[in-house]
Amino acid sequence: MIVVTGGAGFIGSNLVAALNQRGVHDLVVCDTLGTGDKWRNLAKHEIADLIAPKDLARYLLNRFRTNDSWGRIEAVFHLGAVSSTTETDADLILRQNFVFSLMLWRLCSEHRVRLIYASSAATYGDGGAGFDDDHTIEGLARLRPLNAYGWSKHLFDRRAARLARNPDTRPPQCVGLKFFNVYGPNEYHKGAMQSVIAQKFPLARDGEPVTLFKSLHADYPDGGQMRDFVYVRDCVDVMLWLYEHSEVNGLFNMGTGRARSFDDLAAALFAALGTEGEVAYIDLPESIRGRYQYFTQADMNRLRNAGYMGTFASLEEGVADYVRSYLMAEDPYR
Repeated sequence: MIVVTGGAGFIGSNLVAALNQRGVHDLVVCDTLGTGDKWRNLAKHEIADLIAPKDLARYLLNRFRTNDSWGRIEAVFHLGAVSSTTETDADLILRQNFVFSLMLWRLCSEHRVRLIYASSAATYGDGGAGFDDDHTIEGLARLRPLNAYGWSKHLFDRRAARLARNPDTRPPQCVGLKFFNVYGPNEYHKGAMQSVIAQKFPLARDGEPVTLFKSLHADYPDGGQMRDFVYVRDCVDVMLWLYEHSEVNGLFNMGTGRARSFDDLAAALFAALGTEGEVAYIDLPESIRGRYQYFTQADMNRLRNAGYMGTFASLEEGVADYVRSYLMAEDPYR
């Protein structure tokens, strides 16, 4: 049996879909659904149980103690988090992203359950220390996240790195993935935290100008700010590969290894729709000016050296599939 925290969310529901496609149906999803349409992320898939985050520790302990007939819990994919980079309640962020994660680490370590968890490229801050996924204690100490979300993820990465040095305080497999700018189906519940593609699709579809931020950095023109945009399908492929290779441990970047500009993204969106399109540049909001990343690009060498040989969709390929297979479909859910 596999547990997926955040399993009704964006990346989590795509993982659930892929596991179902592989014939895995003994899945426990830990998440909250709320009053919106988030439930649709799971509507096409089969799961064994749905547990609220506040009940997960008790649920896992009961399962470990009783060893019931449902089967032993083999692995936890910990993808649930407060993921908003603009969230200001630091206590909430730390409870969910650090304390809850540390609880899962301890349970997985004590009961010999594999753990694959989501970190974030937000841990790199402004990129001044580079984007090398150095998982050593010394390497992690050099990073300076720009917001509470990035700090919470970084805090857990640092604690995990220290605990992982001792076989008695680490799960049998422990992997963290630093997700870069992920886009794809089932992100629709995320509101302002949806990918730029999802947010700008209605404008491009309706023939209105696609708005992008002006640049306040001399090295980057308006629309020339760069990100490592990675299609969620490729992220899931990496997670499944890690599940199949229990000998792989450590902290790895999860991007494509190639930064592209927001202008490139807009062009890919227009091409997917078969339109010329127009871009309008707007001022960067005051609230994020001191915390804005102008460039991110994953160094993928560690994952490649660990043995992963899969390919990553180009921005044009990923956007075309997302737009034509999902955003333009009557049912956009995976």
